[in-house]
Amino acid sequence: MELLQILERYAPFNEQEVRDRAVLMGLLRTGQNLWTRENEAAHLTASAWVVNGDRERVLMAYHNIYDSWSWLGGHADGERDLLAVAMREVREESGLARVAPVSEALFSLEILTVDGHEKRGRYVPSHLHLNLTYLLEADEHELLAVKPDENSAVAWFGREEAVEASSEPWFRARVYSKLNAKLARL
Repeated sequence: MELLQILERYAPFNEQEVRDRAVLMGLLRTGQNLWTRENEAAHLTASAWVVNGDRERVLMAYHNIYDSWSWLGGHADGERDLLAVAMREVREESGLARVAPVSEALFSLEILTVDGHEKRGRYVPSHLHLNLTYLLEADEHELLAVKPDENSAVAWFGREEAVEASSEPWFRARVYSKLNAKLARL
């Protein structure tokens, strides 16, 4: 199914999702390339809210660029299957070998601002991440490993502890709390 169709069928959870979905759909309809970082103003990313089997714990990574505990995810980089992107990024950023979708359906969506920063010795200008989030499950007892070029720690937190671990107020209030509220409804 095409991304535009997925977004048309998606039932937004709150006003943030209603408004971000409308912007994202409008950008997709322009026909511009949103699938790669060649679009330096805005491009697609996929994130994961990774939970353990009883859905009481959440996997977070200490993200080097943002200097904060955060969810896992990354750029589409041309890949059209954003669930596959989220799963790939979780494996790469956490060392987990086994991760599975709780559902293949889109769990959440957000348009995220990214401040300009240095990455691999090159300046990356401020831009937007047009982000789709998936709910994934993993075994909390599986061995974790850091990805030194992106994070410096990976750990499981209680759901509320995961929100509090983040040092980014907007993410705590608008993203991670929302994801936990949606999780509680399952």
